[in-house]
Amino acid sequence: MRASRRRIPRRRGHDLHRRQPGPLARAVARVVVRAADGALRLVTDLLGAGPTAGRERISEAELRDLVAVNTVLDPVERRIIDDVLVAGASLVREVMMPRTEVVFLSATLPVVEAEPLVRAGPHTRYPVVDGTHDDVVGVVHLRDLLLGPDREPGTTVGQLAREVKRLPASKRVLAALTEMRREGHHLAVVVDEYGGTAGIVTCEDLIEELVGEIHDEYADTPEPGYTGLPAMVDGRLNLADFAERTGVSLPPGPYETVGGFVMAALGRLPAPGDEVPVPAESTGTPGGGWLLRVLTLEGRRVARLAVTAGRLPEQRREVLSAADPARPAGPS
Repeated sequence: MRASRRRIPRRRGHDLHRRQPGPLARAVARVVVRAADGALRLVTDLLGAGPTAGRERISEAELRDLVAVNTVLDPVERRIIDDVLVAGASLVREVMMPRTEVVFLSATLPVVEAEPLVRAGPHTRYPVVDGTHDDVVGVVHLRDLLLGPDREPGTTVGQLAREVKRLPASKRVLAALTEMRREGHHLAVVVDEYGGTAGIVTCEDLIEELVGEIHDEYADTPEPGYTGLPAMVDGRLNLADFAERTGVSLPPGPYETVGGFVMAALGRLPAPGDEVPVPAESTGTPGGGWLLRVLTLEGRRVARLAVTAGRLPEQRREVLSAADPARPAGPS
């Protein structure tokens, strides 16, 4: 399912983070945004289903069929359009940075006190809150705090905050990107179904969901796609990416990440050194089983995990039943 493809919140190349995209990344982003924004309009025009062809709406499946049989488009163009349609149907909540990873600034914080915080921080844009994280009142840019003109000593962060865009977590990626570009927003607060702050998303997040990671020429070397076992992985890896990275397919459950799987298996908050066995029969994968070991935490979240292969002791198999209620404890 597409929902299982949530990526790890990026530590580099993100619109919030310290390093600004280089010239190459910005050029690629501009081209991709224009292509993504106009892809559906161009395709429907080419296929005779544009606005001039009538007001009737066509489904995504019908559009795919039109693209598949159209002779104007070459195979590469068909693949690009298909990729955009698939990725554009993803939801904002699948690509956002969760609120636990975001640094917020209080609206009442004096600018003179905020300056040392943002100098040491990793972001270039900071959501501004009035009270709790669910009360985001704006966004402030790093240059507004550090490079602004002379101001009164009592100036607060809230006085410098700009309007912030809000998007529902259920909004489609392509529609969100088009809306943010049209309104001139680089960052948006993602709101959950209860009206609270679920996280934040940037134009770069949305673009990379459409075309894949855009690596800045000055950024660190990206992590390899497949490492095999033993391996160390990020706890925020979704189940599909974890399987691609390690070759281990975890059973589905009420979690989206490998860290969530560990927490569900333990039935409590994890601690460094905790181990969770993964019997091979629980995943339908041949082999003697695997062992996940918690290495480090970030707050209450699993940050790094070690994954090793090997036959598991029978007494450890009971731990997995806590993560998969449908699976009976003990040997199968």
